[in-house]
Amino acid sequence: MPVYQYRGRSGQGQAVTGQLDAASESAAADMLLSRGIIPLEVKAAKVAKSFSLTQLFGSKVGLDELQIFTRQMYSLTRSGIPILRAIAGLSETAHSQRMKDALNDISEQLTAGRPLSSAMNQHPDVFDSLFVSMVHVGENTGKLEDAFIQLSGYIEREQETRRRIKAAMRYPIFVLIAIGLAMVILNIMVIPKFAEMFSRFGADLPWATKVLIGTSNLFVNYWPLMLVMLLGAIIGIRYWHHTEKGEKQWDKWKLHIPAVGSIIERSTLARYCRSFSMMLSAGVPMTQALSLVADAVDNAYMHDKIVGMRRGIESGESMLRVSNQSKLFTPLVLQMVAVGEETGQIDQLLNDAADFYEGEVDYDLKNLTAKLEPILIGIVAVIVLILALGIYLPMWDMLNVVKGGK
Repeated sequence: MPVYQYRGRSGQGQAVTGQLDAASESAAADMLLSRGIIPLEVKAAKVAKSFSLTQLFGSKVGLDELQIFTRQMYSLTRSGIPILRAIAGLSETAHSQRMKDALNDISEQLTAGRPLSSAMNQHPDVFDSLFVSMVHVGENTGKLEDAFIQLSGYIEREQETRRRIKAAMRYPIFVLIAIGLAMVILNIMVIPKFAEMFSRFGADLPWATKVLIGTSNLFVNYWPLMLVMLLGAIIGIRYWHHTEKGEKQWDKWKLHIPAVGSIIERSTLARYCRSFSMMLSAGVPMTQALSLVADAVDNAYMHDKIVGMRRGIESGESMLRVSNQSKLFTPLVLQMVAVGEETGQIDQLLNDAADFYEGEVDYDLKNLTAKLEPILIGIVAVIVLILALGIYLPMWDMLNVVKGGK
């Protein structure tokens, strides 16, 4: 659950401040009133971001381990095993140290009397806001095992989508790496030999040869500096990506990458539809569900669009209208949303929309290699052309000089 910072007055009129875990701002205000505190201001607590090397290059717990955890929790809770004993047992069999430490801390917090969702909320690197909110709903409705089986299915579909994307990108990445290695070897070992031979004749070299010799000299003489610059660029880009502005800009750019951007966009929209449907079917209010789904899509640019949709609904507009204003969805999905609002089955139709997007992603991924092959062939052709012009043109000139000398 999100953490909210509040400012209010007690029954004696004294000013009080603090933080609490709540599903929404209104829920936080209700909790304060139940404690005898009159809320004056309730807002989401800001978490300061730090930029250590561990955070720059670290990653969250993998989906594989999270999938195993949700499946095990479903089996244990369905069997009637107490949550505290289940968490303690799973912490002993956790694969990664990060998951083990998180489960040990959750076990301590459960012993101290905190709810499971609040304890999980202290570990956002393991359990995201969608996961925590589903657990919170399961706790309040007495259907915790249903929440875990829904999360398990959601994570399994997310795994499959990522697996397909990685499989489709494996060939293009391998080709680009091979081209990069070939260029490094040519610039360090091959081109210097030709440059030495050309310099003996003192002939006027064509532009392609000058380009090759210039890049070769750069690699040979300044490779330590190039390595330092490359490392600095990687760290700088990671640092920029961890800033709010950089993350938002990159998430917007990657949706417009040729041949790949549309796949990323539809995959993200499938995640939005699936998670939104899951939250609505669990009984989460629409505005709160939109806030949680905005974090679940893992795209800062779309996050702002979805938050804008939530504000529109809070001001009294329909789901269809705010979805249309967001410019995120295709006409077919908008029709599904319209029918879902009219029939009261928007969660089911959002689930159908997720299936529609996933089907499109699956089709595009199967044809991605065919789309990228002409681009890769064009890159290789340009490189080969420059190499051929740079090496063979001066050799022909030297041959003409030798013939003329005879």
